[in-house]
Amino acid sequence: MTRDARTAHPAPRKTQRASGADVESGAGERPLKIGDAARLLGVEAYVLRFWETQFPFLRPRHARSKHRFYAARDLETLKLIKRLLHQERFTIEGARKYIREVGLERALSAKPGASAAPVDESAAEHGGTQADETVRRTLAEVRRELESLHKMLED
Repeated sequence: MTRDARTAHPAPRKTQRASGADVESGAGERPLKIGDAARLLGVEAYVLRFWETQFPFLRPRHARSKHRFYAARDLETLKLIKRLLHQERFTIEGARKYIREVGLERALSAKPGASAAPVDESAAEHGGTQADETVRRTLAEVRRELESLHKMLED
C-alpha cells in the first residue's frame, strides 16, 4: 500500500471523544471523561479528583483502565459542589454538612443563588426570621473555623 493510500482513508478511531457541543451542553447521553467534565465545569481535572476524596457521595464510574466517567447525575452533583464552594463561599466541610443536613436530592433541586442554609422552622416560632437564622449559622461556621485556626497557630 502506498503512503498516499494510507493517508487518504485514515483508520477509524476505536474511542470517540465527546464533541465540543456535547461537552458544552452536558446533555450527552454518554458519560464524560474527567477532562471533558472538568472543561464543562470550568475547573481543572485535579479539582474533580480532590472533590471525590472530600465528598463520599461523589463516585463516578471507573472503567477497567481506571479512567473516570461522569454520568449526567454526577455532573449535576459536581455543579452543586462548585456552586456551594465558589459562588456561595462554603468551606468544604460546610458544603459537606449542608448536603448532609438538606439531603443531596433536595440540594440538587434547589435553585442556584437561593439561600443554601437549611430551613429552620423553629426560627419563626422564636421570633426570628429565616434570614436571621441564616446569618447566625454563617457566623457560627466562621467562628468555628477561626477557633480551629487559632488552635493550630497556638500549637
